[in-house]
Amino acid sequence: MKINRKKGYFSISAVAKMFSIHQQTVRLYEKEGLINPKRSSGNTRLFSEEDINKLEEVIYLTHALGINLAGVEMILKLKKQIKKMQEDMNTIFENTQEELNKEAVASKESIKESTKKLAIIKKSNRNEKTIPSILSSSIVAEPKEETVNTDNDNETDDYWQIEYEE
Repeated sequence: MKINRKKGYFSISAVAKMFSIHQQTVRLYEKEGLINPKRSSGNTRLFSEEDINKLEEVIYLTHALGINLAGVEMILKLKKQIKKMQEDMNTIFENTQEELNKEAVASKESIKESTKKLAIIKKSNRNEKTIPSILSSSIVAEPKEETVNTDNDNETDDYWQIEYEE
């Protein structure tokens, strides 16, 4: 039931003609608080585009769907609450996404740093079989025996288990 309209303000007679309803119906909707047109200095109702869109919605709910005015009022209030809640949720989602992006960057940096430290440890273990002194304060190394060959239980290799202090 969308009607093409020009920009500006409309009188009650023009609005009533637009929707093929009586002017008294428009006044009733205003009295019930469903629409709130501005007033001129001569106290004439001036309907803006927003007022007309709201009136169009009220007319659809009452005439097409058969909802009474109390029901229309509740629907409009609920729609307003839903819109506010949606805006709040969008803000929360945007903030959460920003935090996740920051966490991802921090995680990548941490992984890079850990990879560098592990490379140093690996290189040092190949050359000296000891942990470099620059890393010894943050790493505890303990030998751990595990069976590598299940066919021969007598053969074992020493593996290093590395634990990082928080």
